[in-house]
Amino acid sequence: MAVKERVGMVVSDKMQKTVVVAVENRAPHPKYGKIVVQTRRYKAHDEDNQCKVGDRVRIQETRPLSKTKRWQVKEVLSK
Repeated sequence: MAVKERVGMVVSDKMQKTVVVAVENRAPHPKYGKIVVQTRRYKAHDEDNQCKVGDRVRIQETRPLSKTKRWQVKEVLSK
């Protein structure tokens, strides 16, 4: 089974070893055709606290690490 990966922007780094990553999905509306932006926020594990707000990161699905944390930061794409 393929491992799920997402690319998004860090919107919060206030927690210890955890960042909140916002992932945008742009898709046309089924009826009207307008491009609609849907944002989904994932809590991701950041072991070294290296991510800062505004960083573009790749996250990867992992086993449950806490009540709401199911992703981990794989790499920082841009600062």
